[in-house]
Amino acid sequence: YICVNGQALSYEELAILQDCPNPPKKLKPGNYWYDKVSGLWGKEGQKPSKIISPHLNVGGSIRPDASNGNTQVFINGREITKVELRMLQLAGVQVAGNPHFWVNEDGSYQEEGQKNTKGYIWGKAGTKLVCAVLSLPVPSKSSNSCEEQLKSMTSRSVPDYLEQRTLQKILLVGSTGSGSSTIFKQAKILYKDVPFSEDERENIKLTIQTNVYGYLGILLEGRERFEEESLAEMRKRISSKETEPEAGSSAGADSKTIYSIGPRLKAFSDWLLKTMVSGNLEAIFPAATREYAPLVEELWKHAAIQETYNRRNELEMLPSVASYYLERVDEILKTDYEPSDLDILYAEGVTSSNGLACVDFSFPQSSPDENIDTAEQHDSLLRLVPILSAHLRFAWYQLIRVQARGFGENCKWLEMFEDVGMVIFCVSLSDYDQYSADGTNKMLLSKKFFETIVTHPTFEQMDFLLILNKFDIFEEKVERVPLTRCEWFDDFHPLISRHRTNTNSNSINNNPTLGQLAFHYVAVKFKRLYSSLTGRKLYVSHVKGLEPNSVDAALKFAREILKWDEERINFSLSEHSFYSTEASSFSH
Repeated sequence: YICVNGQALSYEELAILQDCPNPPKKLKPGNYWYDKVSGLWGKEGQKPSKIISPHLNVGGSIRPDASNGNTQVFINGREITKVELRMLQLAGVQVAGNPHFWVNEDGSYQEEGQKNTKGYIWGKAGTKLVCAVLSLPVPSKSSNSCEEQLKSMTSRSVPDYLEQRTLQKILLVGSTGSGSSTIFKQAKILYKDVPFSEDERENIKLTIQTNVYGYLGILLEGRERFEEESLAEMRKRISSKETEPEAGSSAGADSKTIYSIGPRLKAFSDWLLKTMVSGNLEAIFPAATREYAPLVEELWKHAAIQETYNRRNELEMLPSVASYYLERVDEILKTDYEPSDLDILYAEGVTSSNGLACVDFSFPQSSPDENIDTAEQHDSLLRLVPILSAHLRFAWYQLIRVQARGFGENCKWLEMFEDVGMVIFCVSLSDYDQYSADGTNKMLLSKKFFETIVTHPTFEQMDFLLILNKFDIFEEKVERVPLTRCEWFDDFHPLISRHRTNTNSNSINNNPTLGQLAFHYVAVKFKRLYSSLTGRKLYVSHVKGLEPNSVDAALKFAREILKWDEERINFSLSEHSFYSTEASSFSH
């Protein structure tokens, strides 16, 4: 039997449901709810799974508790679920005050008792992305016109039965600065023919140009500080000689140092710093690129700024990526500048406005059957269909990146991702000696966030892959800055050979570098922590986020984890084995 809104369907009603222009596909016996106004359809007690044709005279009236919602927000008389509420919030719908909405089949909505349409739920492109991530349906684009349907069918190069595919969802999370954004961008560049649309590239271009002005502002602040220090040093030297300076060489307002700039550039410097302090830097674009580019170029080439740049290690607010852009400022600030893929990878702040982004992709297929006899390739279609169907069914993945703040207070939105296949948690290895504004070690902040994520009930049975990112920066830094700067790592005391060599053949088992030993130590710390919290094994990979091959290896490792069946636990390696933490260790 099929029951809709608490009422078993008659044969006539079932015929109406199955013959409508947009029926529920793969309908099985069971209990369902159906919103006849909007067309939303789902299993009883669950969130909507489809949008079918509206206004069908089938079943009873929808009940308020049809989807077991507990949000006190209603759509067409049904209390919606938390997932739907989150979608409405991200779509910009005002849900304060527990409103009751009427939603039509086209997505237009209004509050009960009002006649004015307040907007369209699926009107924004970003809303459809959010729905894809949260596994919520969106209205079908297909036309009801028989002519257009026929045209659509005949223009398809791949039959519908071959397009049936299972989408494996992978959630990518990490604290601010972990490099999860870079890994997400690498995935788009690695696996998409067109990684970024023209609109996306234009927005990225403005972001990069805005960042360049921000980096220059940090240099200008440093220039002022260094100039003051130089003047103070000059006064000190003059005072120690107990002599009066000659006219024109006083250490007063007219004194010059290697950090001094002329009145015109000083006026521009003061204006730029004032604009940054007021938080209006983004508002001056794109006009700033046209009007101020010559001044920026002149300022960048000025000896005072170059001297300041030479002391960039003393400017804590200047990120390491600043050098990459500042050294090409002439090119980047041109109106016809087109960011390269590498420019985009390095770019800070290239994220969606709501902190949520996803990309569907498949890995490039290595061809294990390349040596098959040509005659075999012309076998019947009936023999190829199961193979192709299986191939397409398992070859597609969706990488979902969410910023840490996107989970809301106490990570209350984590339950929205209950249908992901695995979680990739990203940690910046180089954060071990870095501190947040409140003085907390950033590695300890990542550890705390990690604990919150892995112990959440939503991920109780999911596999986790820990990506220890920025290994290249970490390997260089740990030679200078002890890993024990982070109190969690205070027992790191490796035995180092006096005859160490830095070669590509170094490994944890063969003359390891300090960086390799330190990585292995950090990996085991996280694995033991994960085991103590969940009783399960943690997969670990070190990654150099700006190197495509490194990210590709880590994501293929994630693919293999998803493919392994339950028997893989019998082949798991000891937590003390370095190879259980290597991205390249695919087999057990």
